[in-house]
Amino acid sequence: MQGKIRFVLAIMTLALITSSCRAVGDSETQSDDGVLLSDDFSSMMWGTGTDADSSIEYMYGALQMIVNRRNHFVWSKPNEEIYENVHMEVSVINHGTDSTTAFGLICNLTDGNFYYFGITPAGQYAIALAREGVADIFLTNDDAWGDSALIAVNADSYRLGADCSNGILNLYVEGQVIASALDATYSSGQVALFTWSDVDAVTTSVSFDDFVMKALP
Repeated sequence: MQGKIRFVLAIMTLALITSSCRAVGDSETQSDDGVLLSDDFSSMMWGTGTDADSSIEYMYGALQMIVNRRNHFVWSKPNEEIYENVHMEVSVINHGTDSTTAFGLICNLTDGNFYYFGITPAGQYAIALAREGVADIFLTNDDAWGDSALIAVNADSYRLGADCSNGILNLYVEGQVIASALDATYSSGQVALFTWSDVDAVTTSVSFDDFVMKALP
């Protein structure tokens, strides 16, 4: 992963083509326990699309992302809603993918600008800021990928979480905070899931399941 080239959004082809949404108002309703959005991927809410470089499609009750191009970053959104101060969680199923593949959560996405929270099956992590047309900035581990003993190497699945709240950014793995950062560049935006292939990746394939997002104070 240390050899991964940092992407520049302006020259990157995104796999997301369309986004099918819930009925108007569904994603804006907060439940009594603070849940803003919950999805087991049994219905087609998230954006899908397939081209020569990547595929984002519903498969076996989950959202599968396959990347066929090296150093390629793809994402999918559940809707066009703007959120702020949220906690997100999702399960990621590892289909024997390259150990340097990164995957995770995106928040405060607006016009190609966003934060992302990612890990790799090799046990590395990053919280980063992406700005359209500019190389991304890692807000953790002195602007580089970090290693964490709390990330199981080449596990079959991972439960990831992220906080985007009032400039406080936290990354969770299996319910434990493994990294934090402070940055107030973006305060609100859309949410998404992403997969990022490494420069030496041979196979990049993961699936996402059991997404939940709650409001934070």
